[in-house]
Amino acid sequence: MAPQLRFCNLLFRIWGVIALAIASTAIAYASNFPTKPVRIVVPYPPGGASDTVARVIAQNLSDSLNASFVIENKPGANGIIALSYVAKAEPDGHTILMGNVGPNAINPSIYKLPFDTQKDFAPVIYTNSVPLMLVVRADSGIETMDDLIAKAKSEPNALFYGTGGTGTAGHFAMELFMKRAGIQMQRVSYKGDGLALQDMLGGRIDAMFTTGASGLPHVHSGRLKAIAVGSSKQVDTVPGVKTVSELGMTDFEAVSWGGILAPARTPQEVIDFLNAEINKVLAKPDVREALAKTGSETEGGSPEDFRQYILAETKKWGDVARQAGIKGE
Repeated sequence: MAPQLRFCNLLFRIWGVIALAIASTAIAYASNFPTKPVRIVVPYPPGGASDTVARVIAQNLSDSLNASFVIENKPGANGIIALSYVAKAEPDGHTILMGNVGPNAINPSIYKLPFDTQKDFAPVIYTNSVPLMLVVRADSGIETMDDLIAKAKSEPNALFYGTGGTGTAGHFAMELFMKRAGIQMQRVSYKGDGLALQDMLGGRIDAMFTTGASGLPHVHSGRLKAIAVGSSKQVDTVPGVKTVSELGMTDFEAVSWGGILAPARTPQEVIDFLNAEINKVLAKPDVREALAKTGSETEGGSPEDFRQYILAETKKWGDVARQAGIKGE
């Protein structure tokens, strides 16, 4: 055998040994994961839908893996504080994020961020979707989605809609709705859906998109009326209420959602391990029931599924922000 060929064969064998060693180390690392408590960082205060979902997942992972998964709430700045923290964390899977549509898909279009929501985070799994309801006061005289559109067209800028803050799912859902309907209502921004709904009950605002967790108690009490849902299909929590798309605004979809992300450069083996374990958690009937009580529907899927979904959501809401001229406050 020629010396050059022998040298090439030797190089191939050396690289093969190195590759095998790397793969073996990665597999061993994933099989030993976690080696310390895993922190799930939530961008909101305790008690909200994202916090509840994160706690359900954390408790189930702690039980199934005989490990410690703990919640760390870092609210503030529309999620920017929490995402900044996770983006800078050690990329070993022991600090992960409970992501959300606002911080991960809407913020990039309205704020100058100290991180890149695409490059600085590795999607792990799409955990839950939160259908939004379009609600009005029960005594408003508005019975249907068409009634609301007709009233807004007949009285331009006379109606007011509420949001739980700039850049929230409810805010952008209404902006998309108004654009598609060709109407304009005036926005009133609050610190949370709860305060907005109280003002709606008091007659100070006329409509809003809100989550089931916030709005359902008022719908069930008869004080508010759900006239449409923003999801792609009807939801069990408001039986019989049609989707915006079914009511004529074809292909309209606006939901809040949550999912787990890790810092970029987290080993793929750890991401795949977390994905598999959380998929198991989401498939459990008691978990589905617990999430349903927060107005959430369980999702799941692969890291790549979640990455593609975030990309699509970022583009969709970015277009809405540009067309409506929305800037962060």
